[in-house]
Amino acid sequence: MTILIADDNREYCATIGDIISSEGWNYAAVYAPAEVLEYLRLHNGNVALVLLDVDFNHPQITGLEVLAESKRLYPHIPVVMISGTGSINAAVQATRIGAENFIPKSDISREKLKEVLYTAMERLNTRIAGEETLQFMHTHGLIGRSKRMMEVAEKIMKYGKTELSVLITGETGTGKKIVAKALHAASRRAKANFVTVDIPNIPPSLFQSELFGHTKGAFSGATDDKIGLFQQAHQGTLFLDEIGDLPLELQPSLLLPIEDKKVKRLGSVREEDVNVRIISATDRNLPESIREKRFREQLYHRLRECEISLPPLRERREDIPLIVEFYVQQHNQRMGEQKYIAPAAMEYMQELSWDGNVRQLTNLLKRVLQTVSGDRVEIADIVESDPSLIQKYIAPYPESLPAFAGQPITPAAVPPAYPQPFTSHTAVPSYSFPISSGNLKADEDELKKQRVIATLTATNGNVSKAAAQIGISRETLHQWMRKFHIESRDFKRK
Repeated sequence: MTILIADDNREYCATIGDIISSEGWNYAAVYAPAEVLEYLRLHNGNVALVLLDVDFNHPQITGLEVLAESKRLYPHIPVVMISGTGSINAAVQATRIGAENFIPKSDISREKLKEVLYTAMERLNTRIAGEETLQFMHTHGLIGRSKRMMEVAEKIMKYGKTELSVLITGETGTGKKIVAKALHAASRRAKANFVTVDIPNIPPSLFQSELFGHTKGAFSGATDDKIGLFQQAHQGTLFLDEIGDLPLELQPSLLLPIEDKKVKRLGSVREEDVNVRIISATDRNLPESIREKRFREQLYHRLRECEISLPPLRERREDIPLIVEFYVQQHNQRMGEQKYIAPAAMEYMQELSWDGNVRQLTNLLKRVLQTVSGDRVEIADIVESDPSLIQKYIAPYPESLPAFAGQPITPAAVPPAYPQPFTSHTAVPSYSFPISSGNLKADEDELKKQRVIATLTATNGNVSKAAAQIGISRETLHQWMRKFHIESRDFKRK
């Protein structure tokens, strides 16, 4: 990778270049604004950092204009601005445009330059690592850029490289098996088998035979030798799915195989070595199960050397458009179609509660994309595919609001978990909700209106907080408020 120096003072470029070379980095130098953009056009994939002069001796193009154009065309390349004048105004402008740092030439010393370069390169490495993590996630079906999902991804990359047992927890449909496969893919065992033990679907009477195998004649019906799932996963990963459903009386049979990596087939006295990495998953609260004597603490500690907790979809709504677009693209590639989600429909999906999490969302998309007649998917298509979704529209409130009550909403109608912002002498805005008209669009508008009123009531008229609670942008909330003639000042405490 190369550090690009852009300054019309050739002697200065050579001095800076010597410092860069002494630290073991490569550099290139250009001496005019147009040359900066031309170099980036030809070599942008190999440029790690640009040191850019603010004060080019050029009558038409300034360094700040070059900065703005480079950030527009190559936003991934960090730029450090250098100025001979040290203007505060230029520094502020450069920072707003996207410069990593701003240094007056009078302040530059070998140590200062090294500090700036190492800081910028560290940020670049962090950014590259983040993009690589996102690519890994995408490749393995983990879609999202939210803070919660990036934390999950970082744990996958960190724990995947170890031999530690990992317990994956989370609600049904959050993608626990996908995470387990990603852990396997990130491990040194990636080329070996990934074997799933579907615990709820193994009859208790066959559990030990399925996991450890049996010899011919070990029991009635054992007509041949059989290897178990532990042996099938040798050198690879054994995934114990829904481990919380394992009956208490069968749990001791896993303790020694997990601890000692040895199994004994039913009907045999000989132990077999099995080199397996254990990953397990559950939607149950295992510490609570331990307290209730439904899960053995010894097994819990063997399974949970590390833990990855998956957030429900309602706690990472910003990822919904990414998930939707991912599955729409998959559908279009598979079916040779050009389906897409209307903006209003995308917003609508971001506002649903998704009790079934990602699995519910993807199942809905499969139905809608395969049954909608045109290319554009509207809100009506989504609700028609799953009519129960209209009832989930006002999530995530802890209690349902009185939909279509035919009366003005008052503070008493707001769920009790939210504060009552009105005093006894404060006038309450009178917004009436008509009885359902049977028209889906009109009903949907009334539900939106209810939600806006309730959220503004709860947030004391704070539009930013209300938009964040609903999970939409401020601009979208302002559009809704204009549409329904709602004023935020009507909800502020007097």
